[in-house]
Amino acid sequence: MMAACFRVCLQSTLKILNSVMGLFGMALILYSLWMIRACLPKPGDISQGFSDSSSSPSWFIYTFLGLGIFLCVLTCSGHIAAETASSQSLSCYAVVLFLLLILEAAITGDIFLNSNWEEDFPLDRTGSFDQLKDFVQKNSGLCKLTGLMFVAVQVSSIFLALNLRTRGMDCRVYDESDDDYLPATLPLLRKSAPSAPCVPNRNFLANNDSWIVRIRRKIFAANDDSWIVWIHDKICR
Repeated sequence: MMAACFRVCLQSTLKILNSVMGLFGMALILYSLWMIRACLPKPGDISQGFSDSSSSPSWFIYTFLGLGIFLCVLTCSGHIAAETASSQSLSCYAVVLFLLLILEAAITGDIFLNSNWEEDFPLDRTGSFDQLKDFVQKNSGLCKLTGLMFVAVQVSSIFLALNLRTRGMDCRVYDESDDDYLPATLPLLRKSAPSAPCVPNRNFLANNDSWIVRIRRKIFAANDDSWIVWIHDKICR
């Protein structure tokens, strides 16, 4: 009972952490849509369209949009893996989260260790990248706290997924061991009543004896030959 309750708690906690990552993904999608809306031509500039490269969505906006969609899909897969507690689903989920952590660590290390890290990214003509950089510099404390919380959610999700996978494997092994030691036969619920001994019918024997006596009297009355008596004795025996 305790193992089942602990497993349910792991599943619920993993779903909650997945929901937090899903909120991050939806925030990225909304922010990217807002940037795309800002890059669209104004009503007075319809003739201009997207001829100017500075007014067209850049790689930065599409990267944010793709990352948000990826986090939402990962959240759905994490909910499915937590609900089914499948070892393969949980393993794939943990591996994808680990690769995402490695990518985030590589980008963060490049930003903090390389003074010319801006040259590693393509040029953004829309200015969205510069706007985000200025926002991060002005709100560095809030951005660091948000980043640490996101990393903590990812690490906790990996730990819970691996723990839930181990719990699922233990339960499956336990069930298989129980099946191996099932009793070959089930005990009888009640003892079978002993069969009653075969008792000859006394009335039948009495009637049979009287019939033999009558036959014997008739034979002796009809004829007293010795061979008839011999045959009668053989038959009666």
